[in-house]
Amino acid sequence: MTAEDVRAATDVSRETLIRLEAYVDLLAKWQKAVNLVGPSTLKDVWRRHILDSLQLMPYSPEQSASALDLGSGAGLPGLILAIAGVKGMTLVESDARKVAFLREATRVTETELEVFHGRIETLPARKVDLVTARALTSVAGLLGYTWPYLQPGGRCLFLKGRGVDDELKAAESLWEMRVTKYPSRTAPDGVILQLEGIRHVGDA
Repeated sequence: MTAEDVRAATDVSRETLIRLEAYVDLLAKWQKAVNLVGPSTLKDVWRRHILDSLQLMPYSPEQSASALDLGSGAGLPGLILAIAGVKGMTLVESDARKVAFLREATRVTETELEVFHGRIETLPARKVDLVTARALTSVAGLLGYTWPYLQPGGRCLFLKGRGVDDELKAAESLWEMRVTKYPSRTAPDGVILQLEGIRHVGDA
């Protein structure tokens, strides 16, 4: 899959595509020194990482003014979503080398967002409309991280794999939520997990 294939599949603007190309170029350069993504995935970077992130755009709240991307790593999906137009994004990452990459990628792609260097639990208090994550931890673990920061009426979008149903079942003892699953466009056993109405079990 090429950059133009992704543009055709997502209808991003030409300007956005140019910024995504700048990101991909930077990722390839930094990957030689910092393990940002699986080395084998660079051969298919536009499908495995760019389209994989962009596929969340149709499910992002239209009026969202603030977002958190947990355990951003190489900025997937949070930085890609911000490049594509998601407002008020904060990337949360504890690894200093990855934070350095995220800050440079933010500069190179001319993207307005915040990069927070630290563990999720140490992020200063705030409330956001959208929380995203990819390949970080279980659903129950993600909701534990998310809960202090999610607005009432906010939405979570998590990229998940084949074990998602088991993860949801394990989370049911702690959390009530409205669950919607959408098939991934990039992985045959992948799922876009949309969670809303999240609250602790037993809360009024």
